[in-house]
Amino acid sequence: MLGVNGTPFQPATLQLTGIPGMQTGHAWVALIFCILYLISIIGNLSILTLVVQEPALHQPMYCFLSMLSLNDLGVSLSTLPTVLATFCFNHRHIGFDACLVQMFFIHTFSFMESGILLAMSFDRFVAICDPLRYATVLTNSRILVMGLGILTKSFITLFPFPFLVKRLPFCKGKVLHHSYCLHPDLMRVACGDTHVNNIYGLFVVIFTYGVDSAFILLSYALILRAVLAIASQEQRLKAFNTCMSHICAVLAFYVPIITVSMIHRFWKSAPPVVHVMMSNVYLFVPPMLNPIIYSVKTKEIRRGILKVLYKSQS
Repeated sequence: MLGVNGTPFQPATLQLTGIPGMQTGHAWVALIFCILYLISIIGNLSILTLVVQEPALHQPMYCFLSMLSLNDLGVSLSTLPTVLATFCFNHRHIGFDACLVQMFFIHTFSFMESGILLAMSFDRFVAICDPLRYATVLTNSRILVMGLGILTKSFITLFPFPFLVKRLPFCKGKVLHHSYCLHPDLMRVACGDTHVNNIYGLFVVIFTYGVDSAFILLSYALILRAVLAIASQEQRLKAFNTCMSHICAVLAFYVPIITVSMIHRFWKSAPPVVHVMMSNVYLFVPPMLNPIIYSVKTKEIRRGILKVLYKSQS
């Protein structure tokens, strides 16, 4: 469809959707989302504050944890404006360009999280398989380079997405299926030739999630081999325990992604509410769970929290 000046038609605004089939009860949904945001933001800010203030946490493992917390804050803040506007104020419209910006940041932070989890798996691999060289391999400068590399890779691979979407006409309506903007959702209402978008989207997914998850699995296969070679069962359990927080974080991130992909590929007739809820799990659960996982499973983080609480009581 062409506009008055012969250019591809693009709506000035797009309409966001809450949860399909839930015309009532949005107040409860809004309350749940507010609680999730509070847990995520307070939890990740607390992790960042602890790592900065506690000298005992100035180690490579906690530098990567800081990156993860900072990235999770980015995920939460990217979706927060439109989600709260939709559920709390019933404001369901977003400007087309603002939607593209939100889409870019949501996907960029999501892909960055995958890269950070890969870097954390490398940290655990060096700590267990080559502990004597841990401090010399993971220096501050190398950690900084790894962080900048993850940021650069995600930014460059996602940068074309807004331009690929903007070139398309939108003639299948302007109602999106979520309370935020995602690339697959925009493709549903776009018309014209979307093959480039779909092919490039598949390439980016394989290049990020596929490659990162493969290397994470490889690192844990090598870790498992090294741990099983340890004679003492107590030392084996201790080595495994240092990986449990990261394993839980990886599962919290990748299980929803795999589930969403499986539903999209093999259960096309699934009710819209299933797709929406799984996408919400994929975006909201990892940023909320990660601070809880590391607070519960990591002794140094627990000590830092107790130390801060003791100081505040004193």
